[in-house]
Amino acid sequence: MKLNGARILIEELIRQGVDTVFGYPGGAVLNIYDELYKCSDRIDHVISAHEQGACHAADGYARASGKTGVVIATSGPGATNLVTGIANANLDSVPLVAITGNVSMQALGRDSFQEVDIVGITQPIVKHNFMVRDVTELEQTIQEAFLIANAGRKGPVLIDIPKNVQTGECEYGIAVVPRMPEKAKLTYHRDKVLEAIRTAERPFIYCGGGVLAADAGEELLELSRRLDAPVGLSMMGRTALSDSYEYNLGLCGMHGNYAASKAQAECDLLIAVGVRFSDRATGDPEEYRSKCTVIHIDIDKAELGKNIRPDLSVQGDVKEILRDLLRDLSGVRHPAWREAIEEYKQTVVPDRPGEFYPKSIIETVRRHTEDDTVVATDVGQHQMWTVQYYHFEKPHTLLTSGGLGTMGYGLGAAIGGCIGSGRRRTVLFTSEGSFGMNLNELCTVVSQELPILIILLNNNVLGMVRQWQGIFYGERYSQTTLDRKTDFPALARAFGLPGYRVETLSELERVLTEIDGAGGPALLDCHIDMDEKVLPMIPPGQSIKSIILKG
Repeated sequence: MKLNGARILIEELIRQGVDTVFGYPGGAVLNIYDELYKCSDRIDHVISAHEQGACHAADGYARASGKTGVVIATSGPGATNLVTGIANANLDSVPLVAITGNVSMQALGRDSFQEVDIVGITQPIVKHNFMVRDVTELEQTIQEAFLIANAGRKGPVLIDIPKNVQTGECEYGIAVVPRMPEKAKLTYHRDKVLEAIRTAERPFIYCGGGVLAADAGEELLELSRRLDAPVGLSMMGRTALSDSYEYNLGLCGMHGNYAASKAQAECDLLIAVGVRFSDRATGDPEEYRSKCTVIHIDIDKAELGKNIRPDLSVQGDVKEILRDLLRDLSGVRHPAWREAIEEYKQTVVPDRPGEFYPKSIIETVRRHTEDDTVVATDVGQHQMWTVQYYHFEKPHTLLTSGGLGTMGYGLGAAIGGCIGSGRRRTVLFTSEGSFGMNLNELCTVVSQELPILIILLNNNVLGMVRQWQGIFYGERYSQTTLDRKTDFPALARAFGLPGYRVETLSELERVLTEIDGAGGPALLDCHIDMDEKVLPMIPPGQSIKSIILKG
C-alpha cells in the first residue's frame, strides 16, 4: 500500500497504540495535520495554547497512563518551544516521542523561513533523535523511536520530518525494525549482596522513580516487610508505596520528613533502588554514606557511582532484581531498629498558629479526592508541601517536575494527566509564580471540558527563592516580592471556568463541596502568608546534623 509520509506517520502512531497526541499546527506540519483530520475517528488531537504546554501535557499523559506521550510541533519556534518540555521528560525518565516538521531537504542550511536545527539543539536532552531524510526511512524510524523511548531507562526521542518527506510517497507496511537486544542475564555479586542484607541490623530502603518505572512497588513492599526495613522515598519515588504502609517514612532529602532523613543517617545498610542520588537528596555525600554499606540497584549503568560511590552495585531491571533477591531472603525482625524509628517519628515540624496554612489546605483538599485521583504540581514551595502533606495511596498519581524543576510544568501536566486517566477529576497544586508562566493553558482546560481543580497557594512572592534569601542571604529579598495585582478568580472566569477567592478553611470546605457537585474545572485562589516556609530543611551540601525544624 503506497502512502505519503504524513499518512505513514499517522498510521504508524495508531499501530503503536497511540490514541491521543498533543500539539500545535504550523506551516511545516500542515500535511501531518491534514492526515490527522482524515483519521480523526481513530486518533485524537489536543491543541494547546503553546507548544511547551503541549509537551508537558504529553509528559503528564505518559506518567498517568503508562503509555508513550506524543507531541507534534512545527519547525523553528514551534520546535524550540518544545525544548524545556523535552528536557523535563529526559531528567524524569518519561517515555515521550516529539515529532517536529522542518523545511524541505533542499532548503536546509539556507536560513529558510522557520528553519532551525532542532536535532542539534536537542542532542544533549534526548535518548536519541532522528532527521528523516527520505520517506522510505520513515516507517522504520517511528518504530525505532518508540522502542528506544521505552527501552531500559525510559526517556524522550525526537523525530524531525522535513516537508518533502511528509509529501513523498512509498510503500507502507514493509519496514524491518531490528529487535531490541534481549535483556542480559542478571550477573552481579549476588552472594555479597545477600550477605550484606542478612547481616544488617539497621537496614533502610531508599526508593526512587525507577521503582515506579519498573512497576516494582509490590516487590519493594515485600522486601521492606521481609527485612523489617523502613522505606524513604525520593520525590520521583513518591506513590511507589502507599502512605498508609506503616514503614513508609515518606520523603527523604533536603525537605524530607525528619524520620526518613534520620533513619537514612543512622542506618548500617542503605539499599537504594531506582534513584540517582540527586544533590538535593544527599547533601554532604561523604557524610551521607559514612555509617552504612550502600547497595545501589538501577537500570542505568551510568547512574552507578555517578553521585554516591556504592559498596555494591546491581545493574538491570529493578523488578527482576528484587524478585531475584526475594527468592533467597526470609523474614527477619530488628526490634531495636524499629524502636528507634518510632522515636524518630516523634520529632515533627510544629504546626504554625492559625488554621489556614498549606498543610491544612492540602489535607482539606485530600478529603475531597479519591485514592486514584491524579495530582499535578508546579515547582516551588507548594510542590514540597504537596509531596509532604498529600496522602498518596495509589502509584502513578503524582505528576511533578523532579530533575529539571520546571516552573510552569503543572497545568500542562494536569491536562495530560486528566486525559490519560480517563478525564476524571484531577487536582493541580500551584502558586502564582509558577502558574503565571503557562496559565494560557486554561483555555485548553475549558475547550477540552476537563474537570481540573486548580489550588493556587497564593503568597504573592516567589516563595522558595524568598525562603533561601531569608535563611542564607540575610533577608535581602531581591526581586522575589511579586506585588502583582492579578485577580486570579476573575482571570479564571475570563477563560471560562469558575474562580473563587478563599481565605478560611470553612470557605474552602464550602467551595470544594460546591465544586464536587458541579464536576467541572475550577480555580481556588487560596491566600497564605508570604513567610510560610517549607520545613524541615537540610541546608545544601550539609547533613541532618544541620537540619532546620522551626521557622
